[in-house]
Amino acid sequence: MTVTLTDIENALERLSGVAIRTPLLRSAVLNERSKAKVLIKPENLQHIGAFKFRGAYNRLAQLDEAQKKAGVVAFSSGNHAQGVAYAAKLLKTPATIVMPTDAPRIKLENTERLGATLRLYDRHAESREEIAAAIAADTGATVVPSYDDADIIAGQGTCGYELVEQAGSLGCRPHQIMLPVGGGGLMAGVSTAVRALLPETEIFGVEPEKFDDHALSRQSGKRVKVAGTDATLCDSLMTPMPGELTWSINQTTVTDFISVSEDEVRHAVSFAFRYLKLVVEPGGAVALAALLSNKLDVTGKEVAIILSGGNIDPAIHSVCLEQFPDP
Repeated sequence: MTVTLTDIENALERLSGVAIRTPLLRSAVLNERSKAKVLIKPENLQHIGAFKFRGAYNRLAQLDEAQKKAGVVAFSSGNHAQGVAYAAKLLKTPATIVMPTDAPRIKLENTERLGATLRLYDRHAESREEIAAAIAADTGATVVPSYDDADIIAGQGTCGYELVEQAGSLGCRPHQIMLPVGGGGLMAGVSTAVRALLPETEIFGVEPEKFDDHALSRQSGKRVKVAGTDATLCDSLMTPMPGELTWSINQTTVTDFISVSEDEVRHAVSFAFRYLKLVVEPGGAVALAALLSNKLDVTGKEVAIILSGGNIDPAIHSVCLEQFPDP
């Protein structure tokens, strides 16, 4: 199984008039700091504050009436949860979301506010996959994976398709694109679109250094699982191993993978607030963190980054601003 540009174009049609076509922004400060021409795709301005709505709606919109009536079940630390909850609300289908007890409060509250039923679990003692499977078996609900699904990937790929179109309207063909990578769904979709539309563009996945499973997988030539027990602010990127389907795509479409430290992420969150006037969650800010910390030589190049989400607890946001008051 794979995902094609046609799949992404079909997803664009389903999402037309439903998803927000997030803008492509520019910043004189960021250009000066990076010595590059930077384009910013702020998916924190998407419905539910993250790109995840794209894939969730594309998947749920293809359910038949019997499946919609039976409902859906998903497992997520927050953004996929909210994406599925809102898509289900729009399509008038019941949704149950399996979420860890330590998920950010803002994500728990938003998911419940959107009408989903929450099933909380201990990420260190229980299996979210087993819980979701049991719910599906009992209720007949459809399990909606957070990344390892062709329709989810195609939906996320619309973000990359839009980015290329919008860059073209500005007369730009990015030399490099950087975006977050957790399970790999966003990366698989975006890299598929970009490889088809701008084959010469380099594509880099960025992950927190304590969850660098994609970088390790690239080095070993096969999927590698990290311990997944280390603490990180990037709750949306805590998947310990690349997805099977997503890795089958990303191992060939992605140029390389970069890791960033917790302090580099905090700095990026503060920079986004002060200079871009955007609220970005830690996991959503890793590509900006890579750019600001000079992980790549972008001097004189056209570069695009994706800010994947903005669902950050106020207390954590305050810590980032306090630690880096002048980013």
